[in-house]
Amino acid sequence: MQFLERRITSFDNLSLYIRDYGDPLDSRPPLFCLGGLTRNSKDFEGFANRYSADGRRVICPDYRGRGKSAYDPNWKNYHPGIYIRDIQDILAALNTHHVVAVGTSLGGILGMGLAVAAPTALAGLVMNDVGPEIETEGLDFIIDYIKEDRPHDSWDAAIVTIKTMLPNLTFQDEDIWFKMAQNTFRECDDGKLRFDWDVNIAKPLMDPSYQVPDMWPFFRALKNVPTLALRGAVSDILSKDCFSKMQTVKPDLFAVEIPHAGHVPTMSEPESRAALDDFLGRH
Repeated sequence: MQFLERRITSFDNLSLYIRDYGDPLDSRPPLFCLGGLTRNSKDFEGFANRYSADGRRVICPDYRGRGKSAYDPNWKNYHPGIYIRDIQDILAALNTHHVVAVGTSLGGILGMGLAVAAPTALAGLVMNDVGPEIETEGLDFIIDYIKEDRPHDSWDAAIVTIKTMLPNLTFQDEDIWFKMAQNTFRECDDGKLRFDWDVNIAKPLMDPSYQVPDMWPFFRALKNVPTLALRGAVSDILSKDCFSKMQTVKPDLFAVEIPHAGHVPTMSEPESRAALDDFLGRH
């Protein structure tokens, strides 16, 4: 499926990259895909192809410091509040004011943030393996993984690194590992494969004063927003207890656990696809 490549300029003059699939005039709310902490628009290629096949618009931005978006010279701007400001700039630039946000990990947190910052923008939200509480042990592991450049000479070596450093990441199809590597590394002019993100995105999380904020007020802001929550059955980020509490706090939550999946489900598992097809077909 073809997509348009777009760029917009953020409020502080950074170039932000967007993949835009489907028909901009489709009557349904566009699906607005928000990736994980280090991830980019390439992760949503399969998802976007699937849901834009009948014309539905699917918008996949790269956060600042990731993929084809510009890196920020001030690492302190790698902050959820700034990301939400960027999202609002993107929505305004695309003249899109009502979307179903599809958020993986950090993207789900930003989706909750939108419910506070721009409540009328959300026609619905998919939260992929994330909730109002983050298991800090899993977060520490992620920070160790992303904080320094790890150049590789071959795709095989890159795949080995991902498997070693993300032992809880599981795929039902072994071939997905190569796609994961392609979405994680970029080929540089010196022939090396390097992470496709600015390693400075880890600095705010490494600040000794950093604490995971209380995000339950953001989750409660979803009271009137149709929401689907997916949880990997062996996730080290979204605990069973938090997943259960989410269903108590929001009784109309569509909650689906994905067998054998870690952090995060790919959203291409049969269980994920069934849940997504049902939820997105209604919104």
